[in-house]
Amino acid sequence: MSELVCPLANVEEVFSTTAGTVYQCSRKNCFWLEYNNETTSFSVSDFLKFKKRIDGIDVEHMLHDTTRSSDFEIIMPFRTERCFILAVEEVLQLRELLDGAKFMMELNSVVRTCLQVSPFAVFA
Repeated sequence: MSELVCPLANVEEVFSTTAGTVYQCSRKNCFWLEYNNETTSFSVSDFLKFKKRIDGIDVEHMLHDTTRSSDFEIIMPFRTERCFILAVEEVLQLRELLDGAKFMMELNSVVRTCLQVSPFAVFA
């Protein structure tokens, strides 16, 4: 992983593909997206908003529209200095990466809930 802003960050890999990796920092309660040799930090809510924005890109329109302006989608995530200029393939790669990360976050939450055993359930 490239240099992080906080050297004391406690990061764990959430999900990875050949296109990039999503890390979670429990110390700062944020996510790090490593994509196209750049790393971007997101708060939890901004990460989910970014995913929703990527999911909302109309790939079919990009493929069928013959105008040059449809060849790329420009995304500037809230509270970051990064600008993503994405072709169709990159949109799909980023969707796969973000979908996998969100699934792993949800799975982790379900596992934690299942592991929390009620003291009364032991005697049932």
